[in-house]
Amino acid sequence: MKNSKKLIFASLVLSFMTYTSAQAQEKAASFGFKGGLNFSNLYTDSVDDNNVLTGFNAGLYAKFPIANGIAIQPEISYTTKGAELVYNNAFVQGVSKFNINYIEVPVLVVMNVTENFNIHVGPYAAFMVSGRTSNDSNFGSSQSELDTDDFNKLDAGISGGVGIDLDVVNFGVRYNYGLTKIGKDNSFISSDAKNSVMNVYVGLRLN
Repeated sequence: MKNSKKLIFASLVLSFMTYTSAQAQEKAASFGFKGGLNFSNLYTDSVDDNNVLTGFNAGLYAKFPIANGIAIQPEISYTTKGAELVYNNAFVQGVSKFNINYIEVPVLVVMNVTENFNIHVGPYAAFMVSGRTSNDSNFGSSQSELDTDDFNKLDAGISGGVGIDLDVVNFGVRYNYGLTKIGKDNSFISSDAKNSVMNVYVGLRLN
């Protein structure tokens, strides 16, 4: 009888330890890096969705579970934004590009809809580090660096998207909606222009 009680107690302890270990593993933080393509635009009161510029994003992320199926995911990345204008008239044809580069930090709430599929949303803040304009036409090509002092360097907005998490690799699509104006009265772009970026990414979990 005593041996039976000891066996039951040992089984309960082992079960509890297994459950605790599983919970700890489930709620352990994960880290990795991610990167992908950006499809950016500048939107104003008269937004033109045809002026999409293709760029890239690359950076690091961390994921901290806070409850069953819910986690906080801060990130830091280098990301490109801007817009592209294709023009074609009786005198000249070409492509003009406005490129701006940021260090961006989103903080997202990640909610699992299924074991592998999630939705995520949260604020982001970004700091402009550089930029340039380029123009390629039938009359030639030109390029010039931007003076970041002519722009509002801080960009902030809302990020939201969906993701698929596998054991090591994760995929996602996200939209960043800018809430701050990037232009100043003395800049050559509209002073009410804001960033609009759709990005597609692949992530690699490191632990």
